[in-house]
Amino acid sequence: MTPKCPRSGGRYAELCVPLCVACHVFVLAQISWDSSTIGFWYTELLERDTQFRSWVFEGRPSCFWMTGFFNPQGFVTAMRQEVTRAHKGWALDSVIVHNEMTKMMREEVTSPPAEGVYVYGLYLDGGGWDKRNSRLIEPTPKVLFVQIPVVHIFAVNLKDYVNDPKLYICPVYKKPRRTDLTYITALGLRSNHHPDHWTLRGVALLCDTK
Repeated sequence: MTPKCPRSGGRYAELCVPLCVACHVFVLAQISWDSSTIGFWYTELLERDTQFRSWVFEGRPSCFWMTGFFNPQGFVTAMRQEVTRAHKGWALDSVIVHNEMTKMMREEVTSPPAEGVYVYGLYLDGGGWDKRNSRLIEPTPKVLFVQIPVVHIFAVNLKDYVNDPKLYICPVYKKPRRTDLTYITALGLRSNHHPDHWTLRGVALLCDTK
């Protein structure tokens, strides 16, 4: 005898399974991170689990995968708080995020920075990257996204900060869909062009290209 599903008013279970799966996927989509396909979502799930499991059982990572955070804005804020507490007399309101581009890829990082964090997994959208000189350049034809090296993100006191007008203040987004909901922070990138050149081209950094 074919079993019936008690949650569906007595309908046969084999008819309810696809409906139940669809309901679970819909509920999951409301509380989970965005992903283009269920396959990409599952791959990201495994990678996120690897990062957090390593953090819990092996200690703080030397380099963090920015894409692996559900709330990367909170991660950046926590870094600011950590740096602020390490400096007597600093106030969180007077501390801003700053960064330096390294020439290292993730595999080359052997130890964490003295202050701040190393992050990897960011992609340039609309521009190219000169690894030798650590600067923004024109994109290679037919290449949509370019992965950049590890970024050293730290915090500085406003009183000690010297603004560099040649830096392009590049916005960082979680996804290619650039909205205020996917915006994380901004990083300074060096270039031989005026910052307006890259602003007009819409150059941005993405945590995920899918």
